[in-house]
Amino acid sequence: MADARVRLGMVGGGQGAFIGGVHRIAARIDDRYELVAGALSSKPEVAKASAEELHIALDRSYDSYEAMFKAEAAREDGIEAVAIVTPNHMHFPVAKAALEAGINVICDKPVTRTLEEAEELAQICAKSDAFFALTHNYSAYPLVRYARELVEQGKLGNVRLVQVEYPQEWLTQASEPGNKQADWRTDPKRSGKAGCLGDIGTHAFQLATFISQLELDAVSADLTAFVEGRAVDDNVHAMLRFKGGAKGMLWSSQVAPGCENGLRIRIFGDKAGLEWAQEKPNELWLTPLAGHHQRITRRDDNIDSDIAARGIRIPFGHPEGYLEAFANLYTDVADVLVAKRKGEKHPIEAWIPGINTGVMGMRFIDAVLRSSDDDGRWTTMKNNKQ
Repeated sequence: MADARVRLGMVGGGQGAFIGGVHRIAARIDDRYELVAGALSSKPEVAKASAEELHIALDRSYDSYEAMFKAEAAREDGIEAVAIVTPNHMHFPVAKAALEAGINVICDKPVTRTLEEAEELAQICAKSDAFFALTHNYSAYPLVRYARELVEQGKLGNVRLVQVEYPQEWLTQASEPGNKQADWRTDPKRSGKAGCLGDIGTHAFQLATFISQLELDAVSADLTAFVEGRAVDDNVHAMLRFKGGAKGMLWSSQVAPGCENGLRIRIFGDKAGLEWAQEKPNELWLTPLAGHHQRITRRDDNIDSDIAARGIRIPFGHPEGYLEAFANLYTDVADVLVAKRKGEKHPIEAWIPGINTGVMGMRFIDAVLRSSDDDGRWTTMKNNKQ
């Protein structure tokens, strides 16, 4: 049936993993997926126990992603898509294998560990009929999508300034031994050379370019590892130059006491400015030049936006945030895949972060790392043409 649930597999996300649970909740909110298979851990006993907890049949719990793709491809009811929720170093090999097997991919960010891997994966995507989605969930908040529409409609005029920040506090001190989330994020063998930069700096960068629709040209950056002995950065300051003349600043930090998930963006044009904060996701502020602050909420009558309305599920006044934004992406992908079954293309595809978003994120990481290594010298993005 055309409206049947999408059969989903998962790589990673077993016991003790945070983001795997987030992906599973997101996949179920709108009842568009059925998790039927998994290679949930590189440890067979953990994979088996995790599958039992998630009610996955044990004959569809696999010790490796290679075994899962081979076995599922041979089944008439095999998986149609795979969610990749591993540490960064496994994104590339798993996505490559899935795409080459014709399996649609929903991958956590950043897309890969290195720019070279991202560019190779883009070539594989171009040769594959499978769909590739990257879960930059903040771009799926209803008012974030509306903010992008306001920019596209010219409400801000010519964009001049982009200010974005994402501070957290959770790595202010050295983590305790055995902290699974901190361990891999501060290990360059698994996270890549970028620590805070790759973990949350990429979210800030993607949000800035998603709303503004600007293309970054060059960066001047300063990375710091404040915690003694830490092998990757835990604080990022970067000045941004966009093509067309707009300027910006990006700050991301995981050593900012008092900050939980303080993602915030402000964009200013020659006609108006706007502001949105992740911790108050149901408010968008628009301020015309010499005008009054306009607080836009999800219930406002002046919102005429199908894309914003698409992501609203619950009555106004109830908080709707992180998990729902993740679910918006999963539902968008489900619509794309159902249309794909019919040989059609769904218009929501244009709003879903994909491989090009992932490559641009890795080019941003690469430029920031090179600039910081060169004492903050202005550094141009590599291969800046799509």
